[in-house]
Amino acid sequence: MLKEKIALVTGASSGIGRATALALGANGASVALVGRNVEELEKAAAQIASSGSKTLPLAADLTVEADRRRVIDRTVESFGGLDILVNSAGIIATGTIHDTSLTAWREMMDINLDAVFRLMQLALPHLERRRGNIVNVSSVNGIRAFPGVLAYCVSKAAVDQLTRCAAMELAPKGIRVNAVNPGVTITNLHRRSGMEEERYSAFLEHSKTTHPLGRALNRVGTPEEVADLIVFLASDKAAWITGASHAIDGGRHQTCAR
Repeated sequence: MLKEKIALVTGASSGIGRATALALGANGASVALVGRNVEELEKAAAQIASSGSKTLPLAADLTVEADRRRVIDRTVESFGGLDILVNSAGIIATGTIHDTSLTAWREMMDINLDAVFRLMQLALPHLERRRGNIVNVSSVNGIRAFPGVLAYCVSKAAVDQLTRCAAMELAPKGIRVNAVNPGVTITNLHRRSGMEEERYSAFLEHSKTTHPLGRALNRVGTPEEVADLIVFLASDKAAWITGASHAIDGGRHQTCAR
């Protein structure tokens, strides 16, 4: 489905980013994998290569401008162009309007929003040449407000609006821009934020009641399900879709806060 396409995926060492890189590779794309964990990037790259697709693991800190430029440049130099940009790297942290520090706010925006914005900008000349497309990984938190994760919600709402505005501006150039908005998905996102295992298990259990399609413990959303949607949006099968935020959350965005 994506043979001869070239993709760059951020956050590719784990979670949705890793699943997306694997799915793109399985569908024939050459994939540049960007993340901070070198060992996990190389494992994912090797898995993709075993299916016959070309890979390029790139360790980078996407809050650093030089790294952002480098991953775009290396991808284009290695593969000869760029068709698909998937912005999946992100963090989450707790905090309210009362106790979110400016430092915590800035860190959230640096990773979840600024890096997305700059990678989109840097990729544009290459995407324009090949009439490529962008898929941004947002969240149900971009669609609905939730207490206790203020900066995260704002960052993801901004990603959704960035997606819509960019889609309008880039449509005349043939570049599509879409977002996916997962609900609770089994990844290391919450664990990396400091959530302990016992609390995380309780969170997953509670999610059976907050997502209308409710699933058993440890079977809420999966990275592979989100990756399948991203692959579809990145493919020519979605050639008439742009500027949309696609909920993949078991109906969570339709519910009230609970």
